[in-house]
Amino acid sequence: MTLLKKAFLIFLFFNFLTFSVKADLMSEGKEIFNGKGMCMTCHTLKAAGATGAVGPVLDELKPTMDQVKKVVTEGINLMPAFGESGLLTPKEIDAVSFYVAKSAGK
Repeated sequence: MTLLKKAFLIFLFFNFLTFSVKADLMSEGKEIFNGKGMCMTCHTLKAAGATGAVGPVLDELKPTMDQVKKVVTEGINLMPAFGESGLLTPKEIDAVSFYVAKSAGK
C-alpha cells in the first residue's frame, strides 16, 4: 500500500471518529434538552420539537455554543443557573450547548 493510500485511510478514520463523537453529542444534547435540562418547557427549538413560550426562541436567537454554555451554567433573568446549582454536570452542559448551537435555526 502506498504512503498516499495509508494517509488517506488515516484521514478517513479520524473523520469517522470526529463524526461519531459529534453524533453522540447531538443525541445526548437533545436528550438533555427535552429531559433532565427541561429546556423545552421554556424554549422553542424546532429540531427538538420544543414549543416553549417563556424563554427566547432559540431558532431566532441562534446562539453560539459559548453563549449557551455561559447562560446554562450561570443563569440569566428567570433562567436558573444549571451549572452552579448542580442540576447539570459540566459534561451535560457541554452536550446541550453543542446541540442547541448546531440545531438552532435549522
